[in-house]
Amino acid sequence: MKSEVRELLTEQLKDAYSAEKQALRCMQRTLRKASNATLREGIQLHIEQTQVQIERVEQAMEKMSVRPGRKICEAMRGLVEEAQHEMEEHEEKGAILDLVIVAGMQRIEHYEIAAYGTDIALAQAVGEEEVAALLTETLEEEKQTDLKLTEVTQTSIMPEALAGEEEEGGAESGGTPRGASGGSRRKKAA
Repeated sequence: MKSEVRELLTEQLKDAYSAEKQALRCMQRTLRKASNATLREGIQLHIEQTQVQIERVEQAMEKMSVRPGRKICEAMRGLVEEAQHEMEEHEEKGAILDLVIVAGMQRIEHYEIAAYGTDIALAQAVGEEEVAALLTETLEEEKQTDLKLTEVTQTSIMPEALAGEEEEGGAESGGTPRGASGGSRRKKAA
């Protein structure tokens, strides 16, 4: 049974490698579309961090004598495609597109957090403590990135989006009661 758990871990590491490579390419494309300076800075830092995370997964695979092969992480492929599609629907740069970017990035972060948590448990179960330590370092970084995305959304992007919506709604409404305009736009951005 331990050999089956070890085999599962090797497949999960290949999956993590593919997922990180796909996430990296997505962030590189996303960086060009983000307008908020803090968000752009955060994406750039996470691009650099992801490059190190890829190296860690490679180290973990090396410790287990595993090669990445041609495995494609289908879950990450779907998350990246969804994020790209949503960004295309909101092509105009600004706070709403930034919210769409954050939503896509947080979905990716949450997937990575779940995957690394499982991978760590598998590594510990088969006595691969060095592999578990490498993956734990990445897991903690992913959690921090998720928190930073929430923070920049709450402190900067959301206030910009809501201020822009009020200005837009006020110009269009011509006397519409307060709170009656813009409700559908907020749902699209969430």
